[in-house]
Amino acid sequence: MKLLEYEAKNILREYGIPVPPGIVITGKDQLENTEGLSDELAFKAQLEIGGRGKAGGILFGKRRDASRIAQDLFSRTIRGFRVERILVEKRLSIEQEYYLSVMVDRSSREPLILFALSGGVDIETLAQEQPEAIHKIHIPSLLTEVPPFAMRGLLRGAPKEIAPLVQKLYRVFRERDTILAEINPLAVTPEGIVAADAKLIIDDNALPRQGITQDRDLTPREREAEKYGFSYVELEGSIGVIGNGAGLTMATLDLIAVKGGKAANFLDVGGGADQERVMRAVRLVAGMPSVRVILVNLLGGITRCDDVARGVIEAGVPQSIVTRLAGTNEEEGKRILKGHGYEMYDTMEEAVHAAVEEAR
Repeated sequence: MKLLEYEAKNILREYGIPVPPGIVITGKDQLENTEGLSDELAFKAQLEIGGRGKAGGILFGKRRDASRIAQDLFSRTIRGFRVERILVEKRLSIEQEYYLSVMVDRSSREPLILFALSGGVDIETLAQEQPEAIHKIHIPSLLTEVPPFAMRGLLRGAPKEIAPLVQKLYRVFRERDTILAEINPLAVTPEGIVAADAKLIIDDNALPRQGITQDRDLTPREREAEKYGFSYVELEGSIGVIGNGAGLTMATLDLIAVKGGKAANFLDVGGGADQERVMRAVRLVAGMPSVRVILVNLLGGITRCDDVARGVIEAGVPQSIVTRLAGTNEEEGKRILKGHGYEMYDTMEEAVHAAVEEAR
């Protein structure tokens, strides 16, 4: 789950990383507390998206104009998101910008620290055009701090004052269960080095350990799927997919692509799915506006095909449903479906082909 900027900065502050003084407001009438900041202010929309600055989500102005600027920002919709919170900060006088992040490197399965002598909004361009300009070091997972020799290789050409901040950000990364801890830019100002912007993404599996009760990144439908214990991901196609087991469901998505179709979702109901569980899965997928046809592809072991068939019928959704069931009580499942006008295919390839054609 991605934290908002002000939430990330509150955590950095706890670890001794300097951040600009600021307040969070939800209305322009809360601006009286800005007097202790500075005459020059930055107004930053708090949204869970990247590239806010280029999209008009960051404005600058004097304190006397704060009410007008805040009202302007509150009235904006940025990349489909309404601005409901604004972080009002002291505007920094930046002399130099650096980039610093700690992330999970999935290929090596170790923390990876990145540092660049040039940060800011164009860091992606720098990574593409001058990849050698980004210094990288891997840290063995058992180490609780960055070794001195690694730090020297990371910060070559940068002020030595940055080294303690690297150690502190690495602590944030480890102790807050993040998959990404990023400061961009890490700004040099007349008052010192400051985290001008911050991004923290917490591992979804660690949210309870971090005291977070709800994953804000989930859509309402993904939240409903989580409530029922489904493994569910929304995609962009028109064929709803329900399977049991991650491997079978992924293979179904792959075969849909091979046949020229596009899956609308990934939904794994898990093993032992009963009639009610299947019914809820079908209704959940049917609720996606893009879904034209639903493909139910389940192998019956501890899952009984007749229970699956009854769940499909009980769902009562308007879309066509293509089924392929194999295993326990397979013939009974086929009889039940046939009696209600459904055709059950014998192979996954036949079922996928039928679903792709139906979607067209």
